Amino acid sequence: MGSPLSPVIANFYMEDFERKATEKATHKPACWYRYVDDTFVIWPHGKEKLMDFLKHLNGINNIQFTMEIERGHLPFLDIDIYKIDGSLGHKVYRKTTHTNFYLHQRSHHHPANKHSVLSSLVHRAKALCDQESLAPELTFLTNVFKQNGYSQQRIRAIKPATRTNKTEDKPTCTAYLPYTQTSYGRLSRMLAKYNIKSVAIPPRKISSNMPPTKDAPGLRTPGIYRIPCVVKCTSDRADDLSSSASKNETHQTSST
Repeated sequence: MGSPLSPVIANFYMEDFERKATEKATHKPACWYRYVDDTFVIWPHGKEKLMDFLKHLNGINNIQFTMEIERGHLPFLDIDIYKIDGSLGHKVYRKTTHTNFYLHQRSHHHPANKHSVLSSLVHRAKALCDQESLAPELTFLTNVFKQNGYSQQRIRAIKPATRTNKTEDKPTCTAYLPYTQTSYGRLSRMLAKYNIKSVAIPPRKISSNMPPTKDAPGLRTPGIYRIPCVVKCTSDRADDLSSSASKNETHQTSST
């Protein structure tokens, strides 16, 4: 929503805000890491001075910070940060409401879509977990994949996508085809002989074939509407959009 420059300008403003806030603070954090509106801070000066620092941030301008203090674990973005032997460990963070439901193996989607779901979760585990938590996370993902219908053989074949320097001839054009298990593979191989790239389009959802359940909102364009009276009357009604329906009902009642 809004201008595409809004996030950039907001980030410039926050960088200036952070610089001024830390320079004027009596006690400074050991580290300050921010991503958009989430900030991770290590505070070495005690809880009382931490509350003073929070009041200092909230007193600079209209920007108001809220704070969550670490109690064994602290979620930051998709990472669960925890203390271990005087240092910080990290692993994948999931909310308590997470259902572990992903694209099911029996769903009518192209195999590349299913493979990308599995490989992206494995890639996230390797990117966010430390050495101690990586093995338990991969075991957890294996069980989740099985719950979603994937076989052990399919799980072993998961390889995270890697970038290659392989150069291929650019296709002459691209064909977008509805994915069906019986015909898409044959059509894509036939088109590949003529250097035409095939892209599978996911099937339509059942809801797209059903009529809308909500009633039409009626008049939408702002302005003045002239509504003929439905009862015997010598005049019409001209009302604004926001109250035309209610005033027309009142007019009918008063005329009868």
